[in-house]
Amino acid sequence: MSSSDVKFSTRTSDGRFGKDPQATDNFLGRVRVQYIQGAGVGSSTVKLYDGTDANGILRYQAGFGTEGLDVYVPNDGLVFETGVFIDLTNTTSVTIAYN
Repeated sequence: MSSSDVKFSTRTSDGRFGKDPQATDNFLGRVRVQYIQGAGVGSSTVKLYDGTDANGILRYQAGFGTEGLDVYVPNDGLVFETGVFIDLTNTTSVTIAYN
């Protein structure tokens, strides 16, 4: 049995990550994002903001194609103090691992 405190959340549209997919409440607060995965679709972009909307601080941005996105963030991960807001272009889903 694992003692890991890593959790996963998925979004298929712009918005705040929550503890449930496509959260409408129960949003994430301060977290460390350790892994980012995006569905492979041509000319995709993922932007992760520290905040409750796209006016927050841009912490991560990646462009990718049909190969998809599969990024492990080393060490302690990316710290989001306020929450994680995602802005998607073209890709159909993005999953993050956080603690």
